[in-house]
Amino acid sequence: MSDPANPTDPAQLRRDYRRQELRRGDLADDPVAQFRRWFDQAVAAALDEPNAMVLGTSDGVRPSARTVLLKAFDERGFVFFTHYESRKATEIAAHPEVSLLFPWYGLERQVAILGRTERISAAESLAYFLSRPIGSRLGAWVSQQSAVIGSRSILEMQWETMKRRFADGEVPLPPAWGGLRVVPFEFEFWQGRSNRLHDRFRYRPAEPAGEGGGATAWTIERLAP
Repeated sequence: MSDPANPTDPAQLRRDYRRQELRRGDLADDPVAQFRRWFDQAVAAALDEPNAMVLGTSDGVRPSARTVLLKAFDERGFVFFTHYESRKATEIAAHPEVSLLFPWYGLERQVAILGRTERISAAESLAYFLSRPIGSRLGAWVSQQSAVIGSRSILEMQWETMKRRFADGEVPLPPAWGGLRVVPFEFEFWQGRSNRLHDRFRYRPAEPAGEGGGATAWTIERLAP
């Protein structure tokens, strides 16, 4: 039960959202263009990790979620990188439909995306991998992501092994590491408002892209908060 005398009672932690409003006329016709507008504003506001997104997956029975970092986006979709034998990647291989959530608390905003996931090309993965700091490249070789390990010392020993193995600074792309692209089929843009009467707008495809590869037409709907 709620305890008004307890300052750490989560039921007593509340704020009224008053920073901005979101009107239909404010929205771009294309959701990726709208996302870019909000993403640029999140970066300009100096939010912590504006490219952090909560990735939701499922093994077919149980859901799971974790924060990953967005590394690229365009009209094709939203790209992040991972070990292809990790829990999230194996779940995605079996059930490729996922959710993304960008929680931009400092702007009282969030963007939720539903999409279907596919691997990017090896060339795209390599190009990004080579742009990473050498420590991150070594880390991709060290960690068999999501595997059970006995202690941190195992990681540290593997780290030293990889430092010696690639002492010349040439760290190749690990065979089980690369990028995944979420190809979106639904967006929701949420702006916090006073009295919990938030502004929510959903984009859904109005019709599939034409055979000539034309852009998808989107239907935009206001949702009750």
